[in-house]
Amino acid sequence: MSLLSNLLTTRSALFLDFDGTLTDIAPRPGDVVMHGDLPKLLGHWYRRLGGAMALVTGRAQADIDPLLLPLGLTLPVAYEHGAVRRSADQTLVMADPPPLDRALAAAQAMASRHTGLLVEHKRASVALHYRLAPALAPDCVAAMTEAVDDDPSLQLLHGKAVIEVKSARVGKGWAIEAFMAEPPFLGRVPVFVGDDVTDEPGFVAVQRLGGDGIKVGPGESAAAHRIDNPDDLRHWLQQSLSTL
Repeated sequence: MSLLSNLLTTRSALFLDFDGTLTDIAPRPGDVVMHGDLPKLLGHWYRRLGGAMALVTGRAQADIDPLLLPLGLTLPVAYEHGAVRRSADQTLVMADPPPLDRALAAAQAMASRHTGLLVEHKRASVALHYRLAPALAPDCVAAMTEAVDDDPSLQLLHGKAVIEVKSARVGKGWAIEAFMAEPPFLGRVPVFVGDDVTDEPGFVAVQRLGGDGIKVGPGESAAAHRIDNPDDLRHWLQQSLSTL
């Protein structure tokens, strides 16, 4: 943690994943809750950085925005791995949705045959969650891989107990680069914190731009830095705020 003590400054642009990073992962996506002091902490950082803070998540807007209500702020957010992006000036930018019919049908067929699987149908992706049925992981991956069928417009993402089909034209690295080309992020040093393989493009992007990636938890990563868990991340954000 000491290596991270001076990583954030008033000239940083802070990008944060949500599930598994700011919050602990829950058995179902809908069970995730905001830690008690987290809304206040995020609000402090947003103001201290002059608005140069954004969430970069795979979640849909309808799932994330209600969780952000306690902030009393409308944060910039990249939803669905950047397929839907709310900029700092509140402009909503939406990529064209990819062809998801086969992926949705495959996910729904798996869920209808097996207890414990959850299908998440978003605007630009379909996710099949198997956290409650981990033994079905190989079958879920196989079904969704077949649904993609080498379609160049689609990308298969292997997340934590989830397999997701999304547009190949967007990603977290792409979303961060888009934010960095706009005020108030423009000209700042980017820092991105994430926990999953889906965050790896974000780590690569910020480090290519001269910033820093921070991986939460175990596993190989391109990120230059690491924090053990979401609780430690919240503690680090609080400590870093007090030193600015």
